[in-house]
Amino acid sequence: MLLVAILFLVFLAVGMPIAYAIGISGMAFFLQHPELPFTMIVQLPISQTQNFTLLAVPLFILAGNLMNASGITKRLIRLASVLTGHMRGGLGQVNVVLSTLMGGVSGSAIADASMEAKILAPAMIEQGYSPGFTANCTAWTALITATIPPGVGIILYGTIGEVSIGRLFAAGIFVGLFLLTVDMITVSMISKRRGYKPERTKASFKERLVAIKENIWALMFPVLLLFGLRVGVFTPSEVGSFACVYAILVGVFAYKELTLKKLIETLGSSVMDVGGIMFIIALSGIFGYGIPFERIPDLLSGIILGLSTNRYIVMFIIIVLLLILGMFIDGSVVILLFTPIFLPLATKVGWDPVHFGILFCTIITMGNMTPPVGLAMSAVCTVLNVPISEYVREMWPWLLVTVLAVAVLVFFPGLVLAIPRLLF
Repeated sequence: MLLVAILFLVFLAVGMPIAYAIGISGMAFFLQHPELPFTMIVQLPISQTQNFTLLAVPLFILAGNLMNASGITKRLIRLASVLTGHMRGGLGQVNVVLSTLMGGVSGSAIADASMEAKILAPAMIEQGYSPGFTANCTAWTALITATIPPGVGIILYGTIGEVSIGRLFAAGIFVGLFLLTVDMITVSMISKRRGYKPERTKASFKERLVAIKENIWALMFPVLLLFGLRVGVFTPSEVGSFACVYAILVGVFAYKELTLKKLIETLGSSVMDVGGIMFIIALSGIFGYGIPFERIPDLLSGIILGLSTNRYIVMFIIIVLLLILGMFIDGSVVILLFTPIFLPLATKVGWDPVHFGILFCTIITMGNMTPPVGLAMSAVCTVLNVPISEYVREMWPWLLVTVLAVAVLVFFPGLVLAIPRLLF
């Protein structure tokens, strides 16, 4: 597998699309093992996608796109403004809350960061927020989106690691709300030092009720997902189908904005989104076959446990490795390729698979916000025309508070597991 890993990194370095880098480097493993039939190179991508639970991924992507086309996004922006626009650093606080609300809609940190960079961030710059602060606020708060149900990364981890997706969704609620609190405090502290003003006067109780009522269908979405999974009405794949039907009903009958033309356009864009991620998932079957074949999890466990058997030191080593991987490789790919390696090691030293999964997905998503390759960072800086150097200069407070937040999640597993234990 060493040759496979080297080829993979070389292909990435020369700019090869990641799906092809995975598939072609994976083929090198079969060239090293002529005793394995070459027909497996064709069979593995097919078998990799023949997983009923994995059907939740394209369904939730479609559901998120349908809900965006239904006019939910602009209503969520108004709700976020009504709830937090009166606070210090008003539009920054709106940015944080919007990412939390969007978690139940998009399920993707990169999608959320790109959307807010186009819709909300320009208004922040116009009101006097520095471009660097605006870019970091938009990118780092998108980390919340990846934890609130139904995060696509969480679904992938649960599918690959055979961990309850319902319990992962439940754990993600606390983590998302915890990151919301941490980011709001960060915005408030920076805004106090720089003199960033509230966006508006404090909304009346009636205004808040009206805004909540207007968004009740979007706010109910993650609640209904968890309820359906908890009472056994849906499997994870079936709840994805429910999400699509729910989004269509909301768009057509509740908000009356999802027209036939919008529906067709949304289906077309969803095909592109789903095709890209499923192509990566399929070819990861070729790459991933050699991992258990050459006993990589056991070898890595032996190396790390040879350094220490302390569960916290082992977790620290895994976190550092995941941070590095997340800086260079897309999070979905890291989940697909490294869940079979790190999950057995984590459970061997006593970490709960749900707790570890939430940490896993949160940490690799952090890589989207950091140089050199961070996709959320790149998307935001490109849309706002902010130099990467300016982004990095103002990144450190956000990086520090996020690392501290992750440390709290590591040392207090009871907080992360409280809701899953209550519901499941």
